[in-house]
Amino acid sequence: MDKKTEEAIEKVIKNDPFGHLLGVQVVDFSVGYARVSMTIQPEHQNFHGMTHGGVIFSLGDIAFAIAGNARGKTAVALNVDISFLQATEVGDKLIGEAKEISLNGPIGLYEITVTNDNNQDLIAKSQAVLYRKKESFIKD
Repeated sequence: MDKKTEEAIEKVIKNDPFGHLLGVQVVDFSVGYARVSMTIQPEHQNFHGMTHGGVIFSLGDIAFAIAGNARGKTAVALNVDISFLQATEVGDKLIGEAKEISLNGPIGLYEITVTNDNNQDLIAKSQAVLYRKKESFIKD
């Protein structure tokens, strides 16, 4: 992949509107891998006063989307399973990490973890499957 294509992919990935809405920062990514972070704010809480599960899921899903799309081809989720393992609260810095485990033609299997950077606790674990289309999302 040439440098111009890599830069175009990075620009698209770092301009994700939903990621910006949540306050997600792209820490690192490469083909089949991504690491993102966010600090939990009061608006990320549910009515129990803990981080909403949808926020935790979204952090992992954003990492998954970046890892799966880092080749520059449009990749879409087919399935994501998540297990929520521990609660978090306002001020916790969460890390979402996605790793490609298997790639068979257009189908990819990914492992996703969300951890609390403050104490290294495992917050959630996911397994996800994507389908990679032939078309690129990079505009010439």
